[in-house]
Amino acid sequence: MKRRFNVTGSCSPQRHYMVRLDDRLKKIKEDYVDYGSYFVINRGRQYGKTTTLKALGKYLFGEYVVFSLDFQQMSTSTFADDVTFVKGFVNRLLISLKRMTFEDKEKVVGLLMALKEHDDARMDDLFECISSVCELCSRPIVLIIDEVDSAGNNQVFVDFLAQLRGYYLARDEMPIFHSVVLAGVYSIKNLKLKLRSESEHQYNSPWNIAADFKIAMNFSAEQIAAMLGEYEADHQTGMDVHAVAEEIVAYTSGYPVLVSTICKYIDEDLSGHEYFESPQKAWSSVGVAEAVKNILKVSTPLFESMVKQLDLYDELRTMLENIIYQGMKIPFSPDEKAVSMGLMFGYLTEKNGQVAIANRIFEMYLMNLFMTEEAARSEVYLRGDRDRIGFIRDNRLDMYLVLKKFVEYFHEICGDKDEDFIERNGRKFFLLYLKPIINGTGNYYIEAQTRDSRRTDLIVDYLGEQFIVELKIWHGSEYNARGEKQLTEYLEYFNRDKGYLLSFNFNQKKEIGVKEIQVGGKTIVEAVV
Repeated sequence: MKRRFNVTGSCSPQRHYMVRLDDRLKKIKEDYVDYGSYFVINRGRQYGKTTTLKALGKYLFGEYVVFSLDFQQMSTSTFADDVTFVKGFVNRLLISLKRMTFEDKEKVVGLLMALKEHDDARMDDLFECISSVCELCSRPIVLIIDEVDSAGNNQVFVDFLAQLRGYYLARDEMPIFHSVVLAGVYSIKNLKLKLRSESEHQYNSPWNIAADFKIAMNFSAEQIAAMLGEYEADHQTGMDVHAVAEEIVAYTSGYPVLVSTICKYIDEDLSGHEYFESPQKAWSSVGVAEAVKNILKVSTPLFESMVKQLDLYDELRTMLENIIYQGMKIPFSPDEKAVSMGLMFGYLTEKNGQVAIANRIFEMYLMNLFMTEEAARSEVYLRGDRDRIGFIRDNRLDMYLVLKKFVEYFHEICGDKDEDFIERNGRKFFLLYLKPIINGTGNYYIEAQTRDSRRTDLIVDYLGEQFIVELKIWHGSEYNARGEKQLTEYLEYFNRDKGYLLSFNFNQKKEIGVKEIQVGGKTIVEAVV
């Protein structure tokens, strides 16, 4: 069977090129299921949860009896009350049993059918039946529920969790599931929060028995390279699988659907097009950058979900804007509300004790989103749009001229502004000015490793040519010299001979303009505003 990269629904190794999950499944079994843990896999949208759960069910079967359910397959009316929930839940267990063969199956089916035919069976009856099933069955039983947060607004489901918790605590006296695996975006604690009024205690979760799930779900460069190796064996493109895998990780940090989306675009849309006549040219660092540029132009379920969450959570939006525009350093605390939400949705992570955006593609998307919202009312964006034609010569971007014109324009509109205004808005203004100049042809991103409240490194890609632009707040001659040295080291890392430095200088004796200097064998175009 021919295989392709998949970005919709769960993945199958027979149909799709995918990262192999054997090591992950082995670790989940040995570290959690074999110990009888109850745990939750909370990850962002399209993070590979469903694919992992389906593979886990197959991996465990033989040693365990595995009931695999998906709450999205149960209608909202199923959660109306105890009676309808019990009938719906038992029906899903029976459907799951159809795919299994084990020694006690007929007896298990008989017990569940008897409960299903009971017209008034309630939650207590359900758990008495489940306990009997677990006692009868010669193999331990594992319950897996996917999309568990789709039931999050239902008190019946919270009661179900409470019963599970009670039986878990008493499992030495009352047989119950050996292990329970729940998966969804929202944590169980936040499911409880949804159901309670603001005046009540909000964090009294019925699921405080859950073991912390610490297994990484993002893909490493080695895992991606192995997947690309399978693709290469089929297609003989001549790509350097390890180099391409490293480049994909640099943009995605291994977020599963983003990895697959880049690969799918290169495979199906990029190869054979302008500048990428051969598959080998497409499967390259330049091809990855081109794929990212085009992915960011398309509305996807993942990006649509991100916009929705930012509209719902103002604190999260404000935090993301402060990180992107001002390089704000925010101490990491997983219990702070905005941080907690960002972690849960997969938008934030922790780096060196600070809050950071989870991957470069998210940062690029968020920057585009915030700047598009700003552009509608921004004179700076309109000025960049008017100036853009003069900056492109023979399909090459003249970054020197971009900086020169920006310095002139910035002095014109901000010459009388105070230091606080410039420090808060200077970098945003340059990003707004640059956006229409490269829009549609090039792209840019902020290098997260070097960004702080004083310094931001901007990487601009334009038709395969990279420009390294450091945006810096002036803090004295010594700091400036140190920044120039840092820029030369960064240029060395990117194998570039020329870099660009835009300095927002508050010194009254500053010399406004653009000049070229030589530092450490590198040419630096230094612009001062």
